[in-house]
Amino acid sequence: MTDPTGFLGERMRGLRKRRNLTLAPLAESAGLSIGYISQLERNLASPSIPALVNIAKALGVTVQWFFAGEAPVPEDERGYVIRRGNRLSLRYAGGIVDELLTPKLSLQVEMIYTRMPAGSESEQSYTHEGDEVGFVLQGQLEIWVGARHFLLHAGDSCSFSSREPHRYRNSGPDEAVVLWAISPPSF
Repeated sequence: MTDPTGFLGERMRGLRKRRNLTLAPLAESAGLSIGYISQLERNLASPSIPALVNIAKALGVTVQWFFAGEAPVPEDERGYVIRRGNRLSLRYAGGIVDELLTPKLSLQVEMIYTRMPAGSESEQSYTHEGDEVGFVLQGQLEIWVGARHFLLHAGDSCSFSSREPHRYRNSGPDEAVVLWAISPPSF
């Protein structure tokens, strides 16, 4: 799946250039191939979650930075309300979609609404700063935190340090929907 808006690729390329990096040092620092970084910047591919985490670290930002943009918001709601149709989103490989629910990027917590098609997963474990709480709204979610493995169903929740390697998968037959809270906003 590619990003039809071109938003992610443009932001990634723009930041890389502002950091005076060519594709090669960014790819090396992120542990990815030059070709893959190039495909992402040209919106010919969508990143895996671990890949975007590694790119963000290599560029000195959080994943939240890639959500940034200007959604049309009435002045009196700016910084306080995000309407359903105005959520900023990121699309990952496998069809996973994260929508940012936090109206202020400067808060001490960020909330993310994740939709995962049946069979989708974050194939590799990844880490970042902070703590996470996840609440399964719909479907089921398998999650690995360090050496532990859990199967969660609608209504179940989990919490863990984001510094522990973690990954997840929707092994159910239906879409999984998960609400995440991350503090501080480091994803």
